[in-house]
Formats: sequence, C-alpha cells, structure tokens
Amino acid sequence: MNFSLAAPQDSPAPQYELRDFFQNPQRSAYALSDDGSMLGFLQPVVVEQSTRLNVFVQAVEQGKPVGTPKQISFETERDVDGFFWKGPHTVVYAKDFHGDENYHVLAVNAESGAVKDLTPFDGARAGIQDDLEDDPDHLLIAHNARNPEAFDVYRVNIHTGEQTQVAENPGNIVGWQTDHAGRVRLAIMSDGLHTVLLYRADENSAFTPIIQTDFRTDVSPQFFDKNNHKFYALSNRGRDTSALVLIDPDHPDDEQLIFENTKYDLLGAGYSRLRHVITAAFFEADKLHYHFFDEISAIRNERLKQLLPGYEISLQSATRDEKTFVVAAYSDRTQGHRFIYNDDTQSLYHLGEINPHLNPAHMAPMKPIRFMARDGLEIHGYLTLPIGVEARDLPVVVNPHGGPWARDSWGFNPEVQFLANRGYAVLQINFRGSTGYGRQFWEASFGQWGLSMQDDISDGVAWLLKQRIADPSKLAIYGGSYGGYATLMALCKTPDVYAAAIDYVGVSNLLTFMDTIPPYWRPLLEKMYTMVGHPEHDKARLEATSPALNAQHIKTPLFIAQGAQDPRVNKAESDQMVNALKARGVEVEYMVKDNEGHGFHNEENKFEFYERMEQFLDQHLQPNPKRKTHK
Repeated sequence: MNFSLAAPQDSPAPQYELRDFFQNPQRSAYALSDDGSMLGFLQPVVVEQSTRLNVFVQAVEQGKPVGTPKQISFETERDVDGFFWKGPHTVVYAKDFHGDENYHVLAVNAESGAVKDLTPFDGARAGIQDDLEDDPDHLLIAHNARNPEAFDVYRVNIHTGEQTQVAENPGNIVGWQTDHAGRVRLAIMSDGLHTVLLYRADENSAFTPIIQTDFRTDVSPQFFDKNNHKFYALSNRGRDTSALVLIDPDHPDDEQLIFENTKYDLLGAGYSRLRHVITAAFFEADKLHYHFFDEISAIRNERLKQLLPGYEISLQSATRDEKTFVVAAYSDRTQGHRFIYNDDTQSLYHLGEINPHLNPAHMAPMKPIRFMARDGLEIHGYLTLPIGVEARDLPVVVNPHGGPWARDSWGFNPEVQFLANRGYAVLQINFRGSTGYGRQFWEASFGQWGLSMQDDISDGVAWLLKQRIADPSKLAIYGGSYGGYATLMALCKTPDVYAAAIDYVGVSNLLTFMDTIPPYWRPLLEKMYTMVGHPEHDKARLEATSPALNAQHIKTPLFIAQGAQDPRVNKAESDQMVNALKARGVEVEYMVKDNEGHGFHNEENKFEFYERMEQFLDQHLQPNPKRKTHK
C-alpha cells in the first residue's frame, strides 16, 4: 500500500456528515505489551443508543496481530480515555464518574479478565506516579484519599490492591519525581508563590531543599541520569525559555546546559531505559520539532519519514527491548494511520486508519499566522480556510483556546475541520500567556484576563478584517473553559463585533470561580491570585472583567453548554450568566448534561452539542448554501 499523503484538492469539498468528525474511532490508542506478545487498543462497544470506548487485546506473532480480539474492560458510563500495559499480562486504566475527575486506577488481567480497583476511595483523585517497569507486581500511585488537598504516594500491588505509603505529603508538595529504580527522590514544594525543590539520596533519608525559586522561575525535573544521582530538568533559571539542563544535587546552582532554543520553551525530553541515554528534546514552534541526541533515534525517525512521506511521525508505544514500536503517521488534515514498526527488519505493518470516513484531500490545511498586537507584542496563531473557496469575505469562527496557560497546536482538530467543511474560516490565536513562547510572553498575561489578553483576540480579528478574509457581518466566537470566558468577555467588551457566540464550560465570574475550584488546587491559590487577581485587593478589576457582572453590555445571541459535574468550572458559572441575560431578554440557549464534567466526552452528548452548534451558527451567520453531501 502507498501511504503518502495526497495534497488537498482545489475545488470545494463535499459536505461530510457531522458524525464523521466526532464519532469514536473503530480502533485507536494502540499499545504493545512490554515483550511485544500482545497488542491493546480502544474500540467502541454499543451501549444503548450510543457507544463507549473499551480496551481490547490481541495476540501478536512475528510483528502482526493474530486471532480474535478480546474485550477486557466493560465500561458503560464513559469512554476509557487511555491505558497502558504493566508487564505482558496486565492492562491499567483510569475511570471517573460523570466527569467529576475523581479518577480510580484499575488493573485488568488480560488473560483471566479479572478486574481490581486499586484506588476504591470515594471522592478521591488518583493517578500513576511510576509504572515501575522493573517490578512486575507493583505500581506507584499518587492519590488524595487521606487529604483532599494533598497527594501521597503509595506502592500498590496490582493483584491484591495492598498499599504501602512511600511518601507522605505534608500538605504543600505539588509534585513528586522518582529515579529509574522507582524510588521517590525529588519533591516540589510550593506555597503558591515560592517553589522549593527537595532532594533525598534514598527513601530512608529526609528530604532537603536544594533549589528555591519564585513561581515565575521553573525547574521541572524530567528523569535521573543512568547513575540515579544527577537529574535532567527543564529550567528557565537565568533565561527566558525553558532549556534542558543536568543538575548535580551536590551543586544544584551549577546547571549544565544540554540543549536550548532561545525562542521557544522545551516541552520535554526522551530517555532510553535500555541504552541509558537521552534520546531527544522537543519544542513547539509552528509545529512540533525534535532535536535528537543519539544516532539510533535520529536514524529511526528519518527512516520512518521516508517510509511515510508527507506525514508527521510519532512513536506511541515501544517494547522493552526498543525494537518494536507503534508508529503514528498524522498531519493537520488527518488523524492518520497507525503501524507496527520493527527496527531490525525496517518493516511496517498497517494496523489501521483512525478515521477512514474523512478524505484528507477534502480537509483544510492549518496555516500558521502571526501579527502584531496593539502594544507591539508579536502574536502567533493558526488560520484554517475552507478549501476550494476564495479567501475573501468569509464567515469566520474565532476560537480562543482554554487554559489559558496552554496553546493551540498544529495538527488535526475535528472541531476546526468540521467548521471549515461547513464553509467557515477558523481563527485560533495564541494570545499572551499561551505557553511555549518563553517566560516574558507568559508573564504578560498576569492580571490581564479580559484586558490585554482579550485585546490580542480583538487584534487578531482586526488583522483578519484588514486582509478582507472575513465578512465583518459574519463573525462568531466560540471557546471552551478560558476560551468560554474570552467568548463572554468579547461580547461585553466588543458588543458590536460578533453576530453569534458559543460559550462551552466557560468562566463567567472571576470572584465566584476561584471560590469553587477543586480542593487539590488550593495549594496554588496564591499563585492564581497573582496571575488572575486577588478577590479583595483586585476586587474592582475582577468585577469589571467578569462577564456575569457586566451582562448589560451583551446583546449578541449566545449558546451556552455546561457539564453538571464540572469540578473546574462549576455549573453555577453558567447558571448566573444565563440568568443575567434572561433577566434582560437577551437570546440565550442553554444546554446542560448531568453526566458530563469539564467538556463533553460521551459520544451522544458530543453529537447533540455539535448539531446545536451547527444550527446556531447557520441561523446567525448564514454561510454560503450547502454543497453536495459526501457519500
């Protein structure tokens, strides 16, 4: 088979069914067991009128799956989001309830099907600290069952569930780090405004502080060196962008620089447990970029790019001997294909295409853009234009991202492609505060919710209008979480710009929002006060930049969607916005799902949300007449 990626066509794309963009893939999240004898993947199972993703396993022989796949998880309320193999016979995954994010960790024996809830604690949140690759019977799990505001670390038996505490959180530890033997050796202590990195030589020793910074300076441990003494970290001490450094705990202020990019933060680094070397560091400019340190990794990456021309390449799973991999080949126009790749034979076995319903030639390229904000700061983002249509006087959906200390990234985005397929241009803006662009760009967002952060979005719209790409009468804004806040704030601050708006689990009142955060965010509350605003010292500013308290300015038709179980943005945030608008007679649609949290995950709810979004935008923006439907 030829897997080269075809170019997008020149003529307008046919209109695809909405469900083609948002339905669960038939198979996804492929992962090999440690010894390569088994393959796991997620597959939808019919539950009433919808589907739920569950874990299936299948034997592998000579690099190919054989026999009949076997279902080993049986979740009916929510999809399994992901899983990993623990040894050759156990699969581990997490589940929450109705979107409350209080995750339980479950272990399933792939042979017998026996299931063990390793963290059966009501109202607690658990996660994997270390998979303990060299210990076949245990995991390290961090959970907050003892104290809702603090996560302790336990060594947990995957067969019996027996737990032994290996690190107790005094209440101010916000992160732990293990060495290659699975021993908890580093801890990050914070009072919200100041951070202390703690170190200990072994688990019988006391932690001692080695590095102290304020929260603007980040020293984030990645992994230890092969001798388990020095450790690699991402650090922006004394520089604007985070670089990869090696730190000796005996001389912690003498960082050895391994690699840096002076324009972009490094996001992480890879390490070969087999060969005891760092393999790569990566950063995100317009796309994700890798810097390889070892020849084996560099040659493998180049070979895969030659075998799969036109695609970006990602290794998603590996056997312990680092000879067999699950490879993802993707682009901005397709979620792509998955393969089993063998390094010795240089052979690819095609596992499947993630979404064969969408022809990449009919999907729209995601173009990097940049413009100058009104105060001279350079802002980056992406513009996606419907294909085969002149880029002039188009209806546009402005789509601010959540976080806000996150960023939009290049790649396949089903929301963006759906909107482009319906004839809309989509503008995504990495406004100030978006991550990856260095410390100064991040700090420029402090205290600027609804102010210069909002102006960056307005300046992006002005840039688009100046180029005559957008029809000024057909602008909409849609965002989730912080993007939902930015959507609401846009209607308050620039009430005449947008013809329609969609707020998805968005913050509406900065005073009530910080009163309803999850308990495990409370150790970082002082940091939030500095970055967003203090409810007493900055009350006037927070009131002035809270959409629910300034609803008198809103006249744009609005659609709001909210999960009732959302632990991050409480349902009361959307309730008070809806009530304030209804009291003034402003048109507002309100969609609430009782079995969802911070964003909709269940397939039937996603379908309904996007169906209502499409109808809402169609009503208020009236895009060009519908094209032929794809069959």
